[in-house]
This record gives sequence, structure tokens and C-alpha cells, in this order.
Amino acid sequence: MQIRGKTALVLGGGKGIGRETGLALARAGAKVIMTWFDWPKESATMRKELAAVGDEHLAVRVDLREAEEVSALARAIASRYGSLDILVNNIERGGMPVVHGQYVPEQWDLEMATTLKAKWWVFNSHLPLLKKNGGVVINVSSVAGITGRSGPTGLVFNDGYAAANRAVSSFTETWARLAAPEVRVNEIMLGIFADRHGENTRGWGLLNRDQREAIIARILLGRSGLADDFIKTVFFLIRDAAYMTGSVIRLDGGFCLGESRIPPMPAGVDRPPGT
Repeated sequence: MQIRGKTALVLGGGKGIGRETGLALARAGAKVIMTWFDWPKESATMRKELAAVGDEHLAVRVDLREAEEVSALARAIASRYGSLDILVNNIERGGMPVVHGQYVPEQWDLEMATTLKAKWWVFNSHLPLLKKNGGVVINVSSVAGITGRSGPTGLVFNDGYAAANRAVSSFTETWARLAAPEVRVNEIMLGIFADRHGENTRGWGLLNRDQREAIIARILLGRSGLADDFIKTVFFLIRDAAYMTGSVIRLDGGFCLGESRIPPMPAGVDRPPGT
């Protein structure tokens, strides 16, 4: 699928990789709808940047946890654009233990409502629009779904956040079945990114140097991910992955493999010549 002329809905557009991805799609010629809810200062900056790209784009304040607001968003997109070609399902609320401490009921409910419920409502409400011309859905998840709350990232991945992200892959497989053959549904599973659990987050600043170094040391490529790493993968799934659906791309710099690094080969025992 070519991006120019297509209509794209990018959730979590107020800041971070959501904002950068939406702007990248707009600059590539897509008509972009970006949602925001909190982070008013950052979201105001996004709206100015999006308007500067062109007047065919739309920034919408919507609480994606509320089914009726999601349905209203789908109706607005249908009225203005007629269909939807691309959905970047980038909505979550990760309760970092180093920030939030022990769970309270409200925090647990917030994580489930954003990371799971909101994704489901958005997909379900927009699937008819996506099927009109044949679309692409990209779910965004975290390697917390694999690692759980363990090791050095036990300070930034909460129990519920990890459990919810494991469930996202179940959504991806189910939705690929439901949407086929018109719509492809795939998933990008993120490791430590600068704007998600990494250097540009409040939680990172609450870790001490040893704790930060332990997280980076587990990443085989030795750095956290950048928005550009994510954007290139999004563009690949839209433009080039025509035969891929129901798949998960683990975009983590080797984080999940870094826990079990290979030790040096031992010198071995001297053997007589010819043996």
C-alpha cells in the first residue's frame, strides 16, 4: 500500500512516538487523524505541527476508554474522509513501579482500560471503515508481555502492564482472522524506547545510574530505541509487508535476548597431535 493519499488514524498522538509517527505519515502524503487526551502542553505543540503540514489533517481530543467517544470518532472519520486505510493502535498507560509504587485499584483499572479495552473499542468501531478499501492495522505493544516484571526492568514494567501486553498479541491474531482478507493486522512489540520507559520519561529520571546501566546493558545493540526506528517499521508494514498478517515484529534491539548472553569459548584441553 502506498501512503500518499491514504487516510491514517494514529492514537496517542499527543507526544512521543505517536506524535512523530503521525507527523511522518502526514509528511509522506497521508491524511492523518491524531488523537490526544492528556498532556495538554505537548498536545498543543502537536496540533500546531500537524496544522503546519496541511489543512486536510485532524487532531481530536477523545477519551479512548469511552466506547461512545470512540464510536463518535469513527462517525467523524466516515463523514469527513469516507473510509480509513491505516490504523496505528498506539494507546496504553504503563504504570511504572518506580513512579507509581504499589498498585491501587484505580491504577490497575487504568492500565487495563487503556492498554486493552481502548485498543479493542477502536479496532471494532473502525473495522467497517478499514474494510472499504482494504486497510492496515498496526498494534503497538511492549516486550513486557514476554519478560513480565523481572530483572532490571522490574522497576519500569508493572505486573498488570506486562499481563496486558501479553494479551495484545492475542488480539493481533484474533483481529487478523476477523479482518481478512481485506485488512492486514500486525503488531510491533517495543523494547526500551527513549520515549517509552527510556531517557525521555519521568520514570527513567527516578532510576539511579546503576539501575539505568543495567537496563541498557541488557540491550544487545547497546542503546534504547528512537522514534525513527519505530517509524521505519511502521512504513515497512504499510508499504512492503503485503503478505504479512497476524505477525509480531519484536523491535527491541535484542533486549529479550540480552538476558542470556553467550560466554566466551573456553580454551579447551590440549590434545596430542593428530587427535
